[in-house]
Amino acid sequence: MKVEQNIEKLKYLLTLLKMSVEELLPLISEGLTKPITKEQILSPNIELGHLKRIDKVFNKGIHYYLDPKSPEVSKDASIFFRKTKFDVNLSLGARKIVNHFEEFKISLSAIAELSDIKFDRTLPVFTLNSNPKNVATEIRKLVNPEFKIKDKDFLTELIEKLAEKNILVFEFVETWNKKERANIDGFFLKPNVIVLKRQQISFKREIFTIAHELGHYLLNEEEIDQIDYQDFVNQKLSRIETWCNDFAFHFLSGEFQKIIETIDNSTANNDYNIDLIQSISEKTHLSRIAIFTKLLLLNKISPANYNKVKVSFEDDFRIKNEELKKKRELDKQNGINPGGSTPIPIKSPLLVSTIQTAFYEGVINEYELCKKLNIKPDKIGSFIYESSN
Repeated sequence: MKVEQNIEKLKYLLTLLKMSVEELLPLISEGLTKPITKEQILSPNIELGHLKRIDKVFNKGIHYYLDPKSPEVSKDASIFFRKTKFDVNLSLGARKIVNHFEEFKISLSAIAELSDIKFDRTLPVFTLNSNPKNVATEIRKLVNPEFKIKDKDFLTELIEKLAEKNILVFEFVETWNKKERANIDGFFLKPNVIVLKRQQISFKREIFTIAHELGHYLLNEEEIDQIDYQDFVNQKLSRIETWCNDFAFHFLSGEFQKIIETIDNSTANNDYNIDLIQSISEKTHLSRIAIFTKLLLLNKISPANYNKVKVSFEDDFRIKNEELKKKRELDKQNGINPGGSTPIPIKSPLLVSTIQTAFYEGVINEYELCKKLNIKPDKIGSFIYESSN
């Protein structure tokens, strides 16, 4: 069965996600004996089965491609229309994640406007000429997250503090068996949205990412990031990325920054200060490798010794992952869901309060509330009725 499609819709999606037709064809031809051709999908009349395969990539619903209205290419619609170059070569999974949150941001902005909610900026805008260390000190006084023993609790606290400053923070979760993985750690979308990849095994990495993206917010510079400490070492980063990394380090190190800067050189003779750095890591929410990277930049550890420490940490991480993989395989053999329970993204209080207000004002209904907050209908009470008492 063939249907009449609006080819401009497909071309728009390809442009939006920076995809070529050649990149799309193998995705939609998977499992077929005879691959789908370029001519078949760019024809005004297309096989419904082919269109369904295309929609498995873009998740727009079949009706989207049949709508005769031509889409408008607008800089407001996507960061991919506002920027042409990023610091990471984005995978398809990453592009889809970014597009999802861009669309969510636009939808939420419309809901907020109809509900007469303002997301006015309360933190100042800085420039690259601003000293990131001084900025970190100033912002810590304004945001001031409390130290927590558990990294996840600190992350939650920081998200709550940023919500008070009208900054929306979202997490996205990738399950262990996801096919299209996102090769990013986080990104910042103007005017006030930070998105993080849930780092279930390393919340310290996610905490550094949120501090880094806060740096982008303070500079008002959009970016999509993959945090790689090796880039710090090789000094391959742009001025903006270097500034954001410096800000993140000083923001998280706080009063321990002086200790880190005055620590004795890390050598084999003092076991590379492992115990001291472990202690600082536990008291700052900075990872050990982040602290060692700073020491390398301060010439307090040699490149050779830094690499030894880094390899040791990577081995520990690899062993941890292998143990988790073995556990999943064993669980599968015993009939237990190998993925376990999927982590639940932390919800920003600013998102919850916005959706609550929109619901009270009649801007959205219960179905839309559940969709925006990603909750089941039986959980509505904990977000609406109880909070209204």
